Amino acid sequence: MFIAYAVVGILLAAALSASAFFMASRSEAITTNMAKLAVPDSWLPRLASLKAAGALGLLVGLWVPFLGAAAAVGVVLYFVGAVIFHVRAKDYAFAPAAVFIVLAVAALILRIATA
Repeated sequence: MFIAYAVVGILLAAALSASAFFMASRSEAITTNMAKLAVPDSWLPRLASLKAAGALGLLVGLWVPFLGAAAAVGVVLYFVGAVIFHVRAKDYAFAPAAVFIVLAVAALILRIATA
């Protein structure tokens, strides 16, 4: 089970890191999507920091089980919020956020199972 958590956690952390980088560098695709969802531009650095913190927490969670579980819960909550913003804006293209939720739930379940 630990190997499964390590694989899921590392892959999720890599995806979150890339997403945080593109958000922090204000990639055109990200800023366009955020404007469509009515997310203020001033939120981008904070949202990128939350993604980076989630990625770091998942990686540290390889050695500290509680921190890995807490990071997975935080990532789930972050992307539930993302889905809510998509639905609120009547933009139903939230499949990437749903994939992140599924991966984060998998990481949480695997981290709890190995603790």
